[in-house]
Amino acid sequence: MTSQNSAIKLSTSGYSRRAFLKASAILGGGLFVGLYLPKGVAAAMNSTDSWMLNAYIRIGSDNSIRIMAVAPEIGQGIKTSLPMVIADELDVAWEQVQVEQAPVMPDVYGRQSAGGSRSTPIHFDEHRRIGAATRQLLLLAAAATWQVPVAECHSQQGRILHSSGRSLDYGELAAAAAKLPVPDLAAVTLKTDAQLQIVGKFTAGVDNDAIVNGQPLFGIDVELPGMLYAVYQKCPVFGGTVKHANVAQLEKLPGVRKVLVVSGNGDFYGLDAGVAIVAESWWQAQKARKQLQVTWHDSKATGQSNAGFDRVASELKSQTPAQILRNDGDISHSFASAAKVLQADYYYPFVAHGQLEPMNCSAQWQNGKLSLWAATQNPVSGQKQVAQVLGIKEQDITIHVMRSGGGFGRRLFNDVMVEVAWIAREVGAPVKLLWSREDDFQHDFYRPAGYHHFKLALDAENKLTGFQDHFITFGEKGRPLLAAQMSSDIFPAGFVANLQYGSSLIPAHIPTGWLRAPGSNALAWVFQSMLDEAAHATGQDPLAMQLALLAQPVGDHGSFNPQRMTTVLQTVAERSGWGRKVANGHGLGIACYYSHAGYFAEVVEVSVNQGKLQIHQIWAVGDVGQYIVNPSGAMHQVQGSILDGLSQALYQQVPIDGGAKLVNYHQHKMLTMAEVPEVNVEFLKTAYPTTGLGNPHCRQ
Repeated sequence: MTSQNSAIKLSTSGYSRRAFLKASAILGGGLFVGLYLPKGVAAAMNSTDSWMLNAYIRIGSDNSIRIMAVAPEIGQGIKTSLPMVIADELDVAWEQVQVEQAPVMPDVYGRQSAGGSRSTPIHFDEHRRIGAATRQLLLLAAAATWQVPVAECHSQQGRILHSSGRSLDYGELAAAAAKLPVPDLAAVTLKTDAQLQIVGKFTAGVDNDAIVNGQPLFGIDVELPGMLYAVYQKCPVFGGTVKHANVAQLEKLPGVRKVLVVSGNGDFYGLDAGVAIVAESWWQAQKARKQLQVTWHDSKATGQSNAGFDRVASELKSQTPAQILRNDGDISHSFASAAKVLQADYYYPFVAHGQLEPMNCSAQWQNGKLSLWAATQNPVSGQKQVAQVLGIKEQDITIHVMRSGGGFGRRLFNDVMVEVAWIAREVGAPVKLLWSREDDFQHDFYRPAGYHHFKLALDAENKLTGFQDHFITFGEKGRPLLAAQMSSDIFPAGFVANLQYGSSLIPAHIPTGWLRAPGSNALAWVFQSMLDEAAHATGQDPLAMQLALLAQPVGDHGSFNPQRMTTVLQTVAERSGWGRKVANGHGLGIACYYSHAGYFAEVVEVSVNQGKLQIHQIWAVGDVGQYIVNPSGAMHQVQGSILDGLSQALYQQVPIDGGAKLVNYHQHKMLTMAEVPEVNVEFLKTAYPTTGLGNPHCRQ
């Protein structure tokens, strides 16, 4: 099985592939139905050596199969796992399949973004039915060819077989199948679990060979004839604008073609102000940047710093929260009548994404049309943003989605697309904008910091009777910054009779955004740690305390299913030997979290020697529903997110003083290879709908 990145070449009579797919959607009258070719269009589009049976599947006369991957690949494995779903229902050998990144066409493919662990739950059933319906077309074509009842035919690994022993491969039937009426996707017969041959099997990523061999694949690899290269210097204080720059001096330097002062549109997430230097090579542009002399106007971020935030947070925590997020029972009475009251403060810092491939994008402006080659998690949003900032139509912008060398939520933001689009239009030549590592760390959209002041009430039997959290977060214009919100349903909400969650805002002008498992990656730690502290302070086993809470829901706990969480907790406890005697200096910690509809629990074995923490082993158990499409991708997703969470917990923070005061990985460390513990992962198969994995970083 291979990945195919070159565009499918269609023999057409005047239709472009994009026009064809759009036409099929319009003529079909809806997404599902529109995926199948109207007869007239199919006849015009198909060739003698291959046929496109719908927007997702093309079958060659050599019986080769091409399947479109609709979601951007950022390392989470979705480019492999969703085509696996189609291939299984289509009933072909995975080795027959080539995977191609689908063009950006939300009117044909629906949601084409990667984020929020939504790609699998949104597309899973749809992809099964597309594969099954296509197999049905091939069965009908074979039955018609042989003039036999379709019930006497069955599929097997890319062939249709008749009970008489005759058989034809898909390539021999594709032309006839492409002319048949569209099946009803809602009524197609899906395989039983026992019949699935690809879903649930460990499967290597479709791009693995290309990655290992260094073949062009990522956004940073794009090269176009006549391409120029750009760097983009922004103000070291967030949101600062250019007062003066030595433009004329820089334009005399070797290789420099253009220096542009960009006023920006006052939006971190759109076109931020700065100086763009365009040269014949990136190194010439970067070298010129070192001679850039620029002065900046102040911004609202001037003077904002960690020290100031800490001071305001300290003042706010003893005050009444500005907003009550949830108020169950009588929280005041629970403290007045408590046998014991516990209080604790938690803080987590701003954190950067630190993806390995720095932000980049290439653009070409020709005759009022724009083409972009972007490693993005959200190409549709990027297309709209570029159209809005440049004042052009969305249909005049073509997005080529490239593989990303890490996303983690950073590439949900398309600022680099807007910047290079603006530059390309100004210089009238193909341009690659490549940020340096320093640019990435200093102009990220950071995971917001947060402060929590907990106060817990317990009765004489050490049962939780009151739970209060004053969450102090960051905001602007009276609203939380992006990704700085907190849900009112976080556990133990719905399991403690008297519970209050409130929040207050610290004014801040900082670019923030989603970082893998947004919100959860910090909130899991503070809430689970507080419960752990309560267990130890009252002499209870932390596992027993959590199970007791889960066994007695007292109110609305949203979509959270306590039995599923109970099961994953009990399973991880069993797998890790929870309660066993450990070596001197060693200890076990347990935590659970409901993230993006997935249920996870983890046990970590650690030791402390002369103040140094060492992590020895981790056990993780998850319940994400009925199917694990690709256990290889799922296991690595869980292992990677756990190690990323450990790096955040142990090492990472972004100092703020007007802007971000860090430049590279040595200030935002990740675990070294020697520090990486063994991570054991197990998934429980349940009857619930398949969900995403949710990046389970239960950092305990």
